[in-house]
Amino acid sequence: MSINSKARRDAKKRKIAKARNAPLPGPSIEPHAELRDAQGRLLGGIVRREGEWTLGLGGRIVGGSESAARVLALLERAASLHRGEGREVSLGCSAALRTAAQTEVAERGLSFEQFRVELEKELAVEPQPGLGGLHAASEVRH
Repeated sequence: MSINSKARRDAKKRKIAKARNAPLPGPSIEPHAELRDAQGRLLGGIVRREGEWTLGLGGRIVGGSESAARVLALLERAASLHRGEGREVSLGCSAALRTAAQTEVAERGLSFEQFRVELEKELAVEPQPGLGGLHAASEVRH
């Protein structure tokens, strides 16, 4: 048995061990936006995974969409709600997300601001989460 044979066997063993310890190939997740508080804690964000924009808030995934404009507008709305409650927050956004959102609304003949106003109107008529479609007690007429 030659010295070269042992070197080849050892190299093969290292290659197999490296392949065994390598992370499994999975869907790539690209971060595109993050909402942080004044202390730098992550409050929410947007990632792109398998062609879908996914919105997370408070450590939970709250939804996904093929619409970059919708998830960006929702994250901006969350930032606005935090600011309205007197909290200091910062919102960072990738150029890819911003461009995708701008292109999407432009194809609809809107500016991003017009799209955001339309979304606010849409959200205002939807029932509040957690009420199961029921109206608040003060809104119920007997």
